[in-house]
Amino acid sequence: MVRVRVRQHVNPLGQKYQTPVIPPDWSKIYVNLHQPLHLDIGCGKGRFLWQCAQLQPQGNFLGLEIRETLVDEANILRDQQGLTNLHYLFCNANTSIEPILESLPSGVLKRVSIQFPDPWFKKRHQKRRVVQPKLVNNLARYLGEGGEVFVQSDVEEVAREMCDRFAEHSAFYRTEKDWLAENPLPVLTEREQSTLERNEPVYRALFRLSCT
Repeated sequence: MVRVRVRQHVNPLGQKYQTPVIPPDWSKIYVNLHQPLHLDIGCGKGRFLWQCAQLQPQGNFLGLEIRETLVDEANILRDQQGLTNLHYLFCNANTSIEPILESLPSGVLKRVSIQFPDPWFKKRHQKRRVVQPKLVNNLARYLGEGGEVFVQSDVEEVAREMCDRFAEHSAFYRTEKDWLAENPLPVLTEREQSTLERNEPVYRALFRLSCT
């Protein structure tokens, strides 16, 4: 078996990632297109959604990932399991989120998760971070009634910046003032599990769509 080397970091501002993806025909992806959709931005290897899709067959799951090899491998794993409520899409979330959400049935997007995104520690690289105002605007526009956004990181600075971006938008409110002590989702990512096993903190927050 030949192992393909996958780059750990990909510059989302690179020219090759600026063309928005053409969304697939979702009716050919999901058996029941109108089930509530959970969108995981930066899904990595996709194991988190793979487990969620099996635990919650009444929902649909979509993972976005900028590393194409990981997406290909995740979709192979999905097919091997015969999951018809799960899909992974290779794209730059910031350039492709609008056409993707526009192509979905209105109101189906109910939950978004952004978990342990690349921190891009150097100040000159922080514009590469995934949670940018445009992304927040698009999520506010397309989230269905009662929709929520869950964010977490093991880097407090990154978690605070994500929270600030959502808190600054009038469409969202934070459910708890302090960091969440527990993950409200039914599955932990591999990164979260390893962080907790080292007795290191995870900074979590949940935002919901305002009623007004």
